[in-house]
This record gives sequence, structure tokens and C-alpha cells, in this order.
Amino acid sequence: MSLALLTDKYELTMVEAALQDGTAGRRCVFEVFARRLPHGRRYGVVAGTGRLMELLQNLTFETDDGTLEYLLTSRTVGPATAEWLRQYRFGGTIWGYAEGDCYFPGSPVLTVEGTFAECVILETLILSVLNHDCAVAGAASRMTAAAGRRPCLEMGARRTHEEAAVAAARAAYVAGFTGTSVLEAGRRWGIPTIGTAAHAFTLLHDDERAAFASQLAAQGNSTTLLLDTYDIPTAVRTAIDLAGPQLSSVRLDSGDLPSLAAQVRAQLDSLGAHGTGIVVTSDLDEYAIAALAVAPVNSYGVGTRLVTGSGAPTAEMVYKLVAREGADGHLAPVAKKSAGGKSTVGGAKWAGRRIDDAGEAVEELIVASDGPMPAAPDDYGLRPLQVVYVEDGRFDAQWMGREGLIKAARRHATSRGELPPGALRLSEGEPAIPTVITNSRDLAGA
Repeated sequence: MSLALLTDKYELTMVEAALQDGTAGRRCVFEVFARRLPHGRRYGVVAGTGRLMELLQNLTFETDDGTLEYLLTSRTVGPATAEWLRQYRFGGTIWGYAEGDCYFPGSPVLTVEGTFAECVILETLILSVLNHDCAVAGAASRMTAAAGRRPCLEMGARRTHEEAAVAAARAAYVAGFTGTSVLEAGRRWGIPTIGTAAHAFTLLHDDERAAFASQLAAQGNSTTLLLDTYDIPTAVRTAIDLAGPQLSSVRLDSGDLPSLAAQVRAQLDSLGAHGTGIVVTSDLDEYAIAALAVAPVNSYGVGTRLVTGSGAPTAEMVYKLVAREGADGHLAPVAKKSAGGKSTVGGAKWAGRRIDDAGEAVEELIVASDGPMPAAPDDYGLRPLQVVYVEDGRFDAQWMGREGLIKAARRHATSRGELPPGALRLSEGEPAIPTVITNSRDLAGA
């Protein structure tokens, strides 16, 4: 499927008007940021950037599916604009926060520089990817933080759109999930896949013993047997009778999970199955996982709440023009000055995080340019936060594919580890660290 029409109509009507009046070629800088974090969150997680670069690299209107013909027959654009779109390839520069890093209100998560026409076309696709993936990763990070050293497994494919399920699996992996039930996520990005059997498999057979025996014969003792189709204590006895104490794990999917986990653990131990783990599922979120912290649970399977952002299905990112080429040929800051908290800060920006001697993040510094940019963040004792994804139309492959995903997951573990302890609280509170926004002239004179 072509990506070209996964966009709002006004992106192309703006291009049409700008081509006609001669402003389409003006050099511009657009910025992606969130004015606020989702309610109750203390940090956000950058996710989806590598996936986005894979999509943008292949974005073209010259397709064999009738894209340009549709734009012409629907009178979205005229012939001259259609011809311009036929030649379209993004030739600008994109930089932003490294995928996996934490972000805060106002953080310049992604910056896009190029001509007005080539940049404005990207708005809808960029926001679609980042708003979804950052929302899922933000929820996933809270879940993995609550789980501690216990693995979290993504299994929400049946609760969302089919492509959103694949993207959610990737975003969850960035934030520390160790596996997914979605095979396509395994194929595309090498994410470990998990899954054994549902209640339907047990109900298919004449009795539970026959179902367990069949599953063990097909998958061996490394499988996970689902306990709560009928009577749980009976299921435990049957499972160990058939598999022996070498059974890898059992799963609980309903009921009072803390109490049931304790009962099953005691029964497994009494049968000599000390190494058999307990997996719990059933509408888990970060709060339910935290409540299970003292229960004898080995891993968590999370579905609905994860793929819907655990109450925050969007990261509320926006894509705003912050600088444009003036009559003198130089970039000049521009800013929206509207009421209701929707104003913007003009100018291209760099961002750095101040880390104290104990290795803890204490401040986010964002510097907006209203002239020449000052020295890089590390010259001010800050950890730089931005990397270059695309330079003059050349996409850097290191941020994409399996390699980029592994880097992002490692980066998130490091970035979250820098935050003060209060950042991991599930109670409502302010962002984990303050954000200071200044401009380049003030910083240079400081």
C-alpha cells in the first residue's frame, strides 16, 4: 500500500497554494513536541522514530495504485502540483531525540528542515507514528518499571488495528518488554515471539488431561499450560503429573491473581516443581502489576491496556513551523501567538540534559536559536539528546531495522535509569525534572 495518501488533505492544498505563490521553496524548520505529558505521567518515551524513518525513506507519490490520478480527479491538486508530487523525494534534514530517550513538555522530539513544501507533506505521517508509538512506549515503560526484574510480554494484537498491533509490539520492546505474540513484529524487527494455547484448545478436547498431553507432545516441557479453564488445583496436579517438575511454566488468566498465584506456587512446590514459573495475564496495567509485586509471579502478559496507552492513547505531539527563510535568505524564528496555552517558541533548537555527579538527571535545557546557534550541549556540561536521522535526503540506516530497535531499547533503560526515583511513582505528580527554555543569545552571554 502506498503511504502517499496517509495524510490530511490540507497538507496538499497548502503545497498547491505555495507552489502557485512562490513560497513552496522557502527553507523552513518544523518541530515536533508535546505541550504536556499525559495526565499523571512524569516522563514520556520517544518511540517510533526508527519505524518512521523506514516509512519516510519510501514515501513517494509516483506509484502504480492510482495515487496521482485520484488527487487529480478529486480536484485535490492541479496538474502542475501533481507533476511536482511525481518527482517528490524528501531531500531535507531530520534530527531529534534518540529513540528510547525520555522526553518532557516542550522537548524538541523531532526537527525537520527543508523547503516548506517537502516538509509540510510529512506532518500527518510523522504525527500518526509518534503519537501512537510514544503513547504505547510511555505506558510500557511504567509497566516494566513496576515489574522490576520480572519480564513483561506484549499480547494485545486482538485489541487494536492490525498494523497498530505490530507498531505497538515494537514500541513496547523499546520500553523494556521482552517478547510479543505478534509474529509480524518478530519477522520485521526480530522481536522474540511468545504464545502457546488458549482456553479454546482445552475446550476442544474431551478433558483437560487430553489437552495438556497434546500440547506437551507438540511443544515439549518448554511450553506454558493454561490452568484456569476448569478447576485450578486439579489443573496443577494434571500438569505436573504429565510433564513432571521440568515444566517451564503455567498461566493464570482470571480471578484474584495475587491469591491464586500464592496458592499455585505452594502447590507447585509441594509437587517438587520448584522451577516451574507462573505467568499472569488478564487485563493487566501498571497498577495491577505493582499490586502483584509481592506475589510469587514470574512474568506478566499485557494486552488491552498496553496497546491503548493505558488510558493515554496519544502522546499529544504537534508539528509546528518554528523558523522560515526571510527576505535576506537567512532563517528567522516564527511562533504561533494564540491564547489557550497553544503558543509556540520560535527558532530551531538543541536540547541537553544536565546530569549531577551522582549520575541523576536534574534539568532539561532547551536552547532556541534567534541567531547563530551556540556551542553544542556537551560544551555546557550537558548530555546531548539529539541525533541526525536524515542529512540532505540521506537516511542513516543505523537508526532503522533491528539494529536501531536494539539501540533504542538499550537507550531507554539508560535514560530511565538517570531519572530521579520519584519519576517511577504511579501517583500523579509533576514532570520528573524541570525544563528550562532559553535562547541562543542569552546562553551565549551567560
